[in-house]
Amino acid sequence: MTMWTAVLVAAILCVTLKGVGYLVPARWFDAPAPSRITDLLTVALLSALVVVQALGLGQSIVVDARVPALLVAGGLLAMRAPFLVVVVAAAAVAAGLRAMGWAA
Repeated sequence: MTMWTAVLVAAILCVTLKGVGYLVPARWFDAPAPSRITDLLTVALLSALVVVQALGLGQSIVVDARVPALLVAGGLLAMRAPFLVVVVAAAAVAAGLRAMGWAA
């Protein structure tokens, strides 16, 4: 199977899955439990993506300047800082640590 075949199959599967999602009756998600699960599932998937991008390097785990920058961003978000301030502060922390020699 070539790479393009795999990409096309994955794209078709994604579109099909999205289409099937429209066939699910809305009343199934009106109950408190399914509504809460769908809300938390989104947060869990986004959190997993952030962790993989921050700590992953191929098949290994790397702790470098991204980790303290992510902690600063999380703290600022918890304090309800504006998003632009969060991004600039996290970038400054990562840049400062890399300038001091702590980089991967």
